[in-house]
Amino acid sequence: MKIYKSIIVTTLVLLASLSANTPLTGTQIIGKSYNRPTSEDQTAMLTMTLTNKNGQTRVRKIQQFSKDMGNNEKSIMFFVSPADVKNTSFMNWTYDGDKSDDQWIYLPALKKVKRISSDSKSDYFMGSDFTYDDLGGRKINADVHTLLREETVNDKECYLIESESRDEDYMYSKTITWIDKTTFIGVKKEFYDEDEQLLKILEIKKVEKLSDIYIITHSEMKNVQKDHSTTITLNNVNINSGISEGKFTERMMTRGI
Repeated sequence: MKIYKSIIVTTLVLLASLSANTPLTGTQIIGKSYNRPTSEDQTAMLTMTLTNKNGQTRVRKIQQFSKDMGNNEKSIMFFVSPADVKNTSFMNWTYDGDKSDDQWIYLPALKKVKRISSDSKSDYFMGSDFTYDDLGGRKINADVHTLLREETVNDKECYLIESESRDEDYMYSKTITWIDKTTFIGVKKEFYDEDEQLLKILEIKKVEKLSDIYIITHSEMKNVQKDHSTTITLNNVNINSGISEGKFTERMMTRGI
C-alpha cells in the first residue's frame, strides 16, 4: 500500500511539473490579463487631456465609479468640468459570457439618456481617441489570439500577443498587445484599422498597487493617423468603499454626482 501511494504521489508531482513547464497559449495569456484580480468597487477622479497635432490641449475632469457585480461589471462617469461638458454622463455594463455591453450617454442639452447602438460603437467618445467599444469589455472569444514572441518593454518582460477579430466588419483588423509576464497587465497595445494600417497606440505610463490590487493610473492613447492623443490620469482612487448598485442607473445619470 505504501509503495502504491508513493507511485501516485510521484505521478502527480510529475504531472504538475509538466503542466507548469507547458508554455501558455495566446488565449490563455489574454485570459489571465482579462481575469486578473480587481477590487469590488472603485472611485476615482479622472483628468482627461486631449492634445491635437498643433499641441493645443483641452482638459476635462471626470468623476468615475465602478463596481463588480459578480456576473457583470458596471461603471459610470460624470463630467465635472469644463462648462461645455459639465453634467454629461456615460454608463457601461459589461457582462460575463457572450452578451454585448450595454452603454448609455446623457447629454444635458438634450435632457435625454441615449442608448449607444451597436452601429455607434466605433464612434469616438467625447472627442477623445477612445471609441465606445474601447471603453467596454472585449470578449476573449471575439478574437483569435496568437503568442508571437516575448519582448522587454520599459524593463518589463512581456508576452507579445496578436489578436485578430473573427468579425470581418469589426473596426480593428487586429491588435497587438504587450502583456507584463508578472502582473499580466497590458502595458502597450497597437490598434490596426480595416486596411491593416497602424491606427492607434495605447501606452500604460503608470501602475500603482493599492491593497494588493494593481490599478492603471496613467495611460495615453495616440492616434498616429490624426496625430492626436488622449491622456488619462487617475487621482483620489478609493477601492472597496461599498458603492451601492443603485448608483448605476439611467436616473442617476440625469441626477449627476
